Amino acid sequence: MRILAALSGGVDSSVAAARLVEAGHEVVGVHLALSRNAELYRSGSRGCCSLEDSNDARRVADLLGIPFYVWDLSERFAQDVVADFLAEYSAGRTPNPCLRCNEKIKFAAVLERGLALGFDAVATGHYARLEDRDGQLRLLRSADSAKDQSYVLGVLNAEQLSRSLFPLGDAVSKAEVRAEAAARGLLVAQKPDSHDICFIPTGDTAGFLREQLGSHPGDIVDERDEVVGAHSGTQQFTVGQRHGLHLSVPASDGRPRYVTGVDPQRRLVRVGPHSLLRVRTIEAIRPSWAGPQVLGRRHGLVQVRAHGEPMPATIVAEDERLLIELDEPAFGIAPGQAAVHYDDEVVIGSATIAATRP
Repeated sequence: MRILAALSGGVDSSVAAARLVEAGHEVVGVHLALSRNAELYRSGSRGCCSLEDSNDARRVADLLGIPFYVWDLSERFAQDVVADFLAEYSAGRTPNPCLRCNEKIKFAAVLERGLALGFDAVATGHYARLEDRDGQLRLLRSADSAKDQSYVLGVLNAEQLSRSLFPLGDAVSKAEVRAEAAARGLLVAQKPDSHDICFIPTGDTAGFLREQLGSHPGDIVDERDEVVGAHSGTQQFTVGQRHGLHLSVPASDGRPRYVTGVDPQRRLVRVGPHSLLRVRTIEAIRPSWAGPQVLGRRHGLVQVRAHGEPMPATIVAEDERLLIELDEPAFGIAPGQAAVHYDDEVVIGSATIAATRP
């Protein structure tokens, strides 16, 4: 197979590419330039957009003896990921930019270009598995549950998955991958994992949003609609947030308060006790399917955060929405997050959370 290997400059994508070369495939490495200024998004080895990462990716390709290219996808990344991130926060929702990057960049823009150039598939270092189940290619959780990344791949459709490869899906631990990298002579073997959001250099999300979206002061109110504080912009808050509220009026019972709602139009941030974060019903829109469309009522698992626990739930799937009834209540689920639903370890699909109810 002719395979386009996305090389981020980290250990995972490097070992994934090495395994494909060893298996005898024709592999070409590509590093994605997501900013015209490589230092604008991240310096050092904490992200996936730095100049150091590009150099590391090139050294890995040289060691593997494969061609290497840098593709400038900065304009599409700015539009599909960064602008979407800002628009979602402006609307009072909490997006996942890594999930959006997978959907719009790595498995849309890169895959489209790769297929046009005659490649058979795109490979990444994600921890997830692809298996044939009853004649259908299905996306499954990785062998290493601690590193499982099926959640952020849940937005991919069946056609995209049919052209994708995840060589690390059967890895039992990150330690195993690092040991393999060292044995192969890859200098990235002990490189730290990336953290935070790659296009926020300081890791200060609230500061980035304030800088990009400006200051729009408003009130923070409690469950009785009494003003208990002030803010400089609703975009700096997300449902479930506890820290950084700077409330001027303490709770009468002395207990912590959490963000329970964000209303950009009225410039209001609502806070209250932890009990008000209780969610039993989730309504999600814009469903996508990682395999065959599964409409109607069924019981399965739902995950609402990249590193969250899967929750048993009854899922009613319609053409344009999912209605999810959790077996047990969860807390702090924010609109804008993805609800990825599973049948045991098999990803069925994903939808965007629009509303929650107690």
